[in-house]
Amino acid sequence: MYITINHLDDYMNRVKVGDELSLRPDPENPYDDEALKVLDAKGTQVGWVANSVCTVARGTCSAGRIYDQMNNPRSKVLFILDDRAIAEIF
Repeated sequence: MYITINHLDDYMNRVKVGDELSLRPDPENPYDDEALKVLDAKGTQVGWVANSVCTVARGTCSAGRIYDQMNNPRSKVLFILDDRAIAEIF
């Protein structure tokens, strides 16, 4: 299963191909009640899992599709494209 990680523009120097990242629900997010924040190995937030038809890359799953299905999933960054990344959930 693959995901799109958005809003990397503020964190680009901290995210590299091959990095393992964790995903955590962000219930306090004022824009999305299914928001999943993305954390690096130090627990610092580096983005969010895309959850809109405008932001989810083709072939990847939205945050809403994985929000309730997994308990503290981890992912590995496969590609970085501008201000977003594609990662695989494992």
